Amino acid sequence: MKFTARQIAEALNGKVEGNPDEEVTSLSKIEKGKPGTLTFLANPIYTRYIYSTQASIIIVNKDFVPEKKIAGTLIRVKDAYSAFAGLLEMVQQAKGRKTGISEKTSIDPTCKIGAEVYIGEFVVIGKNTVIGNRTMIYPNSVIGDNCQIGDDICIYAGVILYEETAIGNHCTLHSGVIIGGDGFGFAPQEDKNYKKVPQIGNVVLEEGVEIGANTTIDRATLGSTLIHRGVKLDNHIQIAHNVEIGENTVIAAQTGISGSTKIGKNCMIGGQAGFAGHLIIGDDVKISAQSGVGRNIPDGTFYEGSPAFPLRDFQRSYIHFRRFDNLVKRIDELERKLKNL
Repeated sequence: MKFTARQIAEALNGKVEGNPDEEVTSLSKIEKGKPGTLTFLANPIYTRYIYSTQASIIIVNKDFVPEKKIAGTLIRVKDAYSAFAGLLEMVQQAKGRKTGISEKTSIDPTCKIGAEVYIGEFVVIGKNTVIGNRTMIYPNSVIGDNCQIGDDICIYAGVILYEETAIGNHCTLHSGVIIGGDGFGFAPQEDKNYKKVPQIGNVVLEEGVEIGANTTIDRATLGSTLIHRGVKLDNHIQIAHNVEIGENTVIAAQTGISGSTKIGKNCMIGGQAGFAGHLIIGDDVKISAQSGVGRNIPDGTFYEGSPAFPLRDFQRSYIHFRRFDNLVKRIDELERKLKNL
């Protein structure tokens, strides 16, 4: 498929700077751009490549000011990264979607299956489960009893949904995701053993949630573990029982969130962050990678460190962290001098 700069600019509500009839047939990274491809510049780190790339069309922010001559045709948009993401979505949709139900499935007769669905080989679906319209379930996935699966959902191979899981429309679950396993609840006994506390709640994902590969979300002890609309979870994340994550929050890989912690909306959490249980994290909070969060965090703040504390305090303290060894040596030397007096 061929597209001209003019057509792409119209689709992105952008402005062409150069040849409006320049054609492209594929996409490329800016540092590896070839003639006939389209690329983009959003991160300033890659600015140097815009002067050497051979890509025919380059999407840039409208306020980008070149320092040298650029060979390719530019398309100026409000947000180059979002615009390119939109193009990738259009390309993905152009590839078409799967439909049809394989004969090699096990679907309970009490299930309700919507229109234009795809259910691949060796998928198992339990009793009284509802599958919405245009939902795709790839091979070897297992969906338990009494689940509610909405419209336009993509469930990749090897996903497991325990009973009574509820998923809103337009969600994506990548391979290896497990939703609804028991929360880690055990009551200590007098004989030092632990008695399992039954976990009889469920997990609810609202609309537009995306969950990365091998992420796990535990069912609630009572009620629901709640992942609100627009949340994006990376790979290898552990969400414990009765956790609540507010809308449009994004969490990077290997983060662990202990039971009953509530995370607000529009938060950004770096990789390998850890949260103690029963915390309240406010809205619009940012937490750096590898932070250890052991206390409540107010709205609109930025925390870093383990234990985590406000970013500016951390940065001031870090100056002393780096000098700690030298400070110890100086103290030892002063103590030796005092002894000799």
